[in-house]
Amino acid sequence: MQTSGNTILITGGTSGIGRALAERFQAGGNQVIIAGRRQALIDEIIAANPGMAGFAMNIDDPADIARAAQEIIAAYPALNVLINNAGIMRFEDAASARDLSDAEGMITSNLLGPIRMTDALIDHLKTRENPAIVNVTSGLAFVPLLSTPTYNATKAALHSYTLALRALLAGRVEVIELAPPAVQTDLTPGQATREGYLPLADFIDEVMGLFAQTPTPAEINVERVQFLRRAEIEGRLDQTIAMINAH
Repeated sequence: MQTSGNTILITGGTSGIGRALAERFQAGGNQVIIAGRRQALIDEIIAANPGMAGFAMNIDDPADIARAAQEIIAAYPALNVLINNAGIMRFEDAASARDLSDAEGMITSNLLGPIRMTDALIDHLKTRENPAIVNVTSGLAFVPLLSTPTYNATKAALHSYTLALRALLAGRVEVIELAPPAVQTDLTPGQATREGYLPLADFIDEVMGLFAQTPTPAEINVERVQFLRRAEIEGRLDQTIAMINAH
């Protein structure tokens, strides 16, 4: 994936990793378009980053995804990179019967959202120069946190979906997976200042360095996440599950 001269759409681009990626890619010589639910926040971010664009969109609503995709293509026909970043994380106890609204919401946002967004843009992307799709998964796709079983499952499913897309689109669209470790963001309450989590700025610095490699790695995995990514490969999955859940 080229690192400058792109027109990049980032879903969930109004906070956390999405916003940080948007600002770094914009500063690096790309036209960045952010998509999020709150127009006021989009306007604030655009004002702070001259040249950036934004569209309000509800990633849970297939009709709204289709509407936004059409508007973005019309306004920015050079669009050649999609970063599927939008998602939510909720804690739940799967060991007892419970209200499944959080589980259903995570499946809709974290899995159906990227699938629908990709579907809305794939035919356009295939016509562009240097097209790419980046799916943001998680280290928890590989080693589950027991308090977030549905979240883990959505990210594991998106990892598998990414593998399939990469093979299907080989030679036509570059497909990349970005799997963050625990990063200091507002994804869950208190996470932005949680001790032991990777500071967002440090994470983004390492990520941008990986994107700059030639060729771009198929998986953008910072050093901190390799412990989870390689747990099963190295035959220590059970021990790693026990270790991360002991905390």
